[in-house]
Amino acid sequence: MTELKHELVRRQLRDLAQQGLRPGDSLPGERSLEKQFEVSRITIRRAISDLVGEGVLVRVKGKGTFVSHGRVRSDLHLASFHEDMRAAGFTPSTRVVTAQLELPPDDAAAHLALGPQDPAILVRRLRLANNAPVSVDECWMPPSLVPDLLAQDLKQSLYGHLAAAGHPVLRVEQTVEAAAASEPIAELLDITVGSPVLLFHRRSFTGGDQTIPIEYSISTYRSDRYQLSMRLAQDRAASSTAT
Repeated sequence: MTELKHELVRRQLRDLAQQGLRPGDSLPGERSLEKQFEVSRITIRRAISDLVGEGVLVRVKGKGTFVSHGRVRSDLHLASFHEDMRAAGFTPSTRVVTAQLELPPDDAAAHLALGPQDPAILVRRLRLANNAPVSVDECWMPPSLVPDLLAQDLKQSLYGHLAAAGHPVLRVEQTVEAAAASEPIAELLDITVGSPVLLFHRRSFTGGDQTIPIEYSISTYRSDRYQLSMRLAQDRAASSTAT
């Protein structure tokens, strides 16, 4: 019976979020929902947790639970954040957090072929979709190739600026892993410290032979507002020889 109540409350809360409320609206308090659905607080909390996991609702630290603006679904491909968001039907925007010369971390320095005391251009930005925080991007680039980058409008696509400087991003090596949000990242993304996030490490290349390193980036995405989509096809040649 408890399981049936939980499923019923979850469906009713989903209907409320998707039909009775709008994205960004606050969900009624737990006590109010208890009275409305005549169930225990445990049942309410379980249903809410399920809907947060599905991306229907989102918890905001110290504020409450709100109707989600929706998850951005992205295919794995070479595109800027702005292109990705527009393709998904969202309006992208950017807030520049840091833009300066700074000594890069070891991985970034190694990729960009910089010495231990060589600074790189650091551009750290908060990326938003429909004004809701989606990711924090930390990008490192070699000053020798883009010396005027800090004078540009960094709210716009960095890839566009790199292309205009004669160094378009032509090849990318990228890894994705699950991680827990650190305190600085959590504050920017408006989530609780330790919340699950997707961590992208990207090494980008330019040049005719696509071997000149142009960017090293670390992007942290809210897992409740971003998901990856992949298409896989079996290699026929490989499958025909497999045993």
